[in-house]
Formats: sequence, C-alpha cells, structure tokens
Amino acid sequence: MTLRMYADRKAWPLERVTVTLAHDKIHAQDCADCETREGRIDRITRQLAIAGALSPEQRAKLLEIADKCPVHRTLTGEVSIVTEMVGEGADPGAKG
Repeated sequence: MTLRMYADRKAWPLERVTVTLAHDKIHAQDCADCETREGRIDRITRQLAIAGALSPEQRAKLLEIADKCPVHRTLTGEVSIVTEMVGEGADPGAKG
C-alpha cells in the first residue's frame, strides 16, 4: 500500500506489487547484522515483484520506500507487548 501511494503521488506507471514473505528461525550467531548474539532469532525474507514500465532508478526508490512502510518499521523496531486481563472477574489493575 505504501508503494502504491508513493507511486501514485509521483505519477509513476506502477501496475502491480506482489509481496511474498517467508519466516524461519536462525541461530543469532549466523546473523551478521543482528545485535542479538545468542539463541535463535526470527528471520523474515521478503520478495517484491514490481510490475510496470519503471526505470531502474524508480525501482530502486520503491525498494527504499518499502523499508519505510509502517509494518516494516514496526517489525524492525523495538516491540513491547502488554497483556491485560479484561472481562468479568478480571482485576482491572492486573497486568501480565
């Protein structure tokens, strides 16, 4: 969606974007770019297929923009998950 909005704003001839994701776990020591050095980490491999009469420069810019989409930024940033019990009988101040 981010690529579509960017291409539309620039009036680029983007016809279609197909994103394919694969997920696996790897040993942290096998990841040269990772801060974590022990245990296993999640690795997501993303493949982009961009259709349209775009120049190599436009394609490169779209690849750059793909890393700025909200989902990518969430997955690559620090994530904190807070779980709260809700509903009947829940302690409103309890967090897990």
